[in-house]
Amino acid sequence: MTEHHDTIPADRPSRRPTHPGEVLREDVLPALNMTVSSAADHLHVSRQMLHRILAGEAKISPEMALRLGKFCGNGAELWLGMQNAVSLWDARQAIGPELDQIRTMRA
Repeated sequence: MTEHHDTIPADRPSRRPTHPGEVLREDVLPALNMTVSSAADHLHVSRQMLHRILAGEAKISPEMALRLGKFCGNGAELWLGMQNAVSLWDARQAIGPELDQIRTMRA
């Protein structure tokens, strides 16, 4: 039996995916004609936490995804999916060269 070793370059798209906070800031809140304070009240979170998300400084947690999914009526999975895309992109940028050196092992 022969071992199969491949080095597969890490996929590194050139553009960072849109942070879910930017979608909230640029699309959702204006469409609802809602202030940050009002949205924070509806979400049962602090204004400071919501500001950090809107600025892209805080990640969307599973709990926040549940809140946003209920608030927007589009489900937690959408919000977590957007956050996962951003988090994976950031991680690829951080460890991409090291990741390129990891060989893919197939049975």
